[in-house]
Amino acid sequence: MTDPAVPDRTDSRYRSPILARPGAVDASDDSADAGVPHHYGDPFGEQRAADSGFVVVDRSHRDVLTIGGGERLTWLEGFVSQHVAEIGDGGGGETLVLDANGRIEHHAVLADVDATVVVDTEPGRGESLLQFLTKMVFWADASPAAADLAVLTLAGAGLPTTLTSPDGAEVDLPTGDYASVALPGGGIARRMPWPQAGSVDLVVPRPALTAWFAAAVDAGARPAGSWAFEALRAAGTTPPRGRLGVDTDEKTIPHEIPTWIGGVAERGAVHLDKGCYRGQETVSRVHNLGRSPRVLVRLQLDGSSGDDLPAVGAEVRAGGRPVGRVGTVVQHHEDGPVALALLKRAVPMDSALEIGGVDAAVDPETAPQDGGSQAGREAIRRLRGQA
Repeated sequence: MTDPAVPDRTDSRYRSPILARPGAVDASDDSADAGVPHHYGDPFGEQRAADSGFVVVDRSHRDVLTIGGGERLTWLEGFVSQHVAEIGDGGGGETLVLDANGRIEHHAVLADVDATVVVDTEPGRGESLLQFLTKMVFWADASPAAADLAVLTLAGAGLPTTLTSPDGAEVDLPTGDYASVALPGGGIARRMPWPQAGSVDLVVPRPALTAWFAAAVDAGARPAGSWAFEALRAAGTTPPRGRLGVDTDEKTIPHEIPTWIGGVAERGAVHLDKGCYRGQETVSRVHNLGRSPRVLVRLQLDGSSGDDLPAVGAEVRAGGRPVGRVGTVVQHHEDGPVALALLKRAVPMDSALEIGGVDAAVDPETAPQDGGSQAGREAIRRLRGQA
């Protein structure tokens, strides 16, 4: 079988060549993952395969940029939420770009390899991120650019330590969260803490996408779709890993997604000791004086309604009142239907919830632990002479 021509990623109707594989089913047009395989005919089997073996997931709809130049990291440090200046060759991390009010505009995963930062972000967001980065260059020795690279993810308990590249070279997969190595023929391999601990992203030249996918299958990986990837992320990460544009809306601030708070060592995207970036005042104020108005939690959904599950953005209600919004909704092979949702913190976490006629309850493992008091509030109390 001849592989179809690799489509232009700038086309909004992107369709991955991996969809030509037998059994591959595209996601619906309104899905954030349209254009890549949703599953290959057995979505639950694909999820189970990650429990004992490993899977390869086509995520080539993600947008990828590169940043070259001798000042690329110190320049980037000036306006993102993570400490990135000292990442070092072969390192990486996650970061956010915020607006002036501290609301999240971009989430990006980084890797610095061979004097180039590789940046991947959510589908359709690369162009606006590149425009922002380009406007911030001024006189710095930094050169952001769109990259003809595509993302594949390897995940599973049986992930090997090496992988044979399409040209026959043996690649030692990196060890340690966000550790990255160059791949023969271009691109990088980057170790990731999600959707399962120890996953690996292969960020490969787009013309070599099908060859790298086949190399992973030859190594024992089972093809799995975005359904399996999202099920592993939504049901298997605690606190849950949020996804920009799916689990967030235009009002979301960093503290509403707890896993994004922390330095690289904490697998976060917002270092709380870092200042002097746009939106930092909101981050500091929420950390020191209060709690975020909402928090991302995992919901267990009533499965008696069959496949008629809530849509992304659906309203969550408690006692007839709106109390949040739904993000990711997915069927998990063991846990059944689960969802991620941004809920108001004032809502008791044991409340009976309802989403468009579907009953729901907060997974207690993801209920926020708000014990203790913030340093800023304690300082104000002392100034007022309060005990």
